[in-house]
Amino acid sequence: MRFEALLASMRDAPVVPKGDYRYYVFPITDGVPAIPPDSLREVVAAIVATADLDIDRIVTMEAMGIPIATALSLETGVPFTIIRKRGYGLPGEREVEQRTGYSKNAMFINGLSAGDRVTVVDDIISTGGTLIAVLGALIDMGVEIADVVMVVDKGDGRERVRDELGIEVKCLVRVEDDGEGPRVTPLV
Repeated sequence: MRFEALLASMRDAPVVPKGDYRYYVFPITDGVPAIPPDSLREVVAAIVATADLDIDRIVTMEAMGIPIATALSLETGVPFTIIRKRGYGLPGEREVEQRTGYSKNAMFINGLSAGDRVTVVDDIISTGGTLIAVLGALIDMGVEIADVVMVVDKGDGRERVRDELGIEVKCLVRVEDDGEGPRVTPLV
């Protein structure tokens, strides 16, 4: 696939150091300065072309997976669920500890049940910490993971998810840090 708008929006991205972690500020992963509609359309078209969407629900994590899941839901007619950063205390709510390359927080799963078939989408995978925690919780709940698609692959998270959970993560583009800025390569 061609990601002309997505790649154009990622060129010359600022880098914010968070300890030893280099955090790229991309429009699709941060909404800064804005998410170009053309790049979001490219992302959704690629997910539709590559993901298993014979599902009950699209699942994403708060916050930057929300625009992707929203656009994908509008395109496919499949409803979506957001794994939130706050709890509601609803029956069946499941708390998950989220660990990223630079933080640790709690996330909360609501509205999913054993037997639900889902595809998980999000903006980026780096260390895989958040995704491993979320997928592990979904599996423990009896939710069937049909597919997992991330827009940006940065780091070794895909390999960690595969090694720890046996789940292959599809990514649309790969970002590598050459020390002078991001090098972005399409993967699909």
